[in-house]
Amino acid sequence: MDIAVLSEFYTDFWWIPATVLAAALAIKLPTIIRFRADPMLRAVGGLLLLACAVFVFVAPSTIARVNRLTGVPNISAPWVYSLLTAFCASCLLLIIAWRGGLSDRSAATRRATRWVVSAYSGVIVALWVLFALADAPVERLRDLDTYYATTPFLREMILLYLLAHTTAALITSRLIRNWIRTDGLDAWLRWGLKFLGAGYAMNLVFDAAKLTAVGARWSGHDLDRLNTDVAPAAACASAVLIAVGFILPHAGQYLCERRRLRRAHRELRPLYALMRSVGGDRVRFVLRAGPELRLTRRETFIRDTLLPLARGLDEDLRRRCHAAALALGHPPERARALAAAVAVLDAVEAGRTGSGGGSDEPDTTELLREIGAVSRALRRPDDIRAVRHRAGARGDAVRVTD
Repeated sequence: MDIAVLSEFYTDFWWIPATVLAAALAIKLPTIIRFRADPMLRAVGGLLLLACAVFVFVAPSTIARVNRLTGVPNISAPWVYSLLTAFCASCLLLIIAWRGGLSDRSAATRRATRWVVSAYSGVIVALWVLFALADAPVERLRDLDTYYATTPFLREMILLYLLAHTTAALITSRLIRNWIRTDGLDAWLRWGLKFLGAGYAMNLVFDAAKLTAVGARWSGHDLDRLNTDVAPAAACASAVLIAVGFILPHAGQYLCERRRLRRAHRELRPLYALMRSVGGDRVRFVLRAGPELRLTRRETFIRDTLLPLARGLDEDLRRRCHAAALALGHPPERARALAAAVAVLDAVEAGRTGSGGGSDEPDTTELLREIGAVSRALRRPDDIRAVRHRAGARGDAVRVTD
């Protein structure tokens, strides 16, 4: 019973990383389609698709189906090894390009790219040549590496793909480790690189388990459990970590951007409420509007309502309030925002529009550009009252719904 359960678990085991990688690809797909001209995003999508294909075709049920469809026992072996080798090359190329950036066309980068493409293309060709020369009549779904570890040509094929995989994992781990130490990295990118580094470290565990099991067969010992139990678990963990590593920077930056948009939308609420009290209108609700569109619509409404009002601002009052805010110890940017907020409130109270209330025609450009700072100033009615009082302005702040 235990053997049957273990066998069933092994059969289903490979679909776990395949599902995770497919989910990662689905998350990235909208961005890849939207910015399909970006070769870096296309490369990430191709890498995730290739990794997903590796785990789909390495599943015992898929191995048996491919062997049966082609009529060649164990032909899945060079096919899976070729996919894995191509995945290793893609990882190396992506890390080289990702770190250097799209503008990096240095001789060292071009030389590294040519080396990776040439070397790993040669490995894939050699895998098929060695399989064609070998004699492997017994189909093995789980333990081909150890079962044929001493078979001529298959022995070399197995060793070749493992060495190519180990080399790629070592080089990629080193590149990622050096990159993590670079100053000025985005926090989400740094965490993504840490997950990638952990994923490639698990790849090295996979390689160590496989090579140890194969080496044990060469010396007449049996450590096949490293091949059938330890290596698959390491491969699964590696796939999950690598998928998270590639997704985390994008997902984190996306979530941060959405949070920034929502925060900006919320911060405009006091000024939006004040402008509604002037015009008696409001932004029409749209059910499917995203955060960016809702922020744009609120900004547009505020500017459209504020523009005629801003032409009636008392510039003399704004200058006095600015000096008063500075005297109260507010920083220059905060002082300008408080002065503008007091001037806008004064215009709302007086119902002025059109020509300026002071001696100078007001410049509305800065006010319309700094609506966020003015709205934040309106959140602090105590500060506004203090500035008005010190500047000798009459009246009090209009009540603003926050």
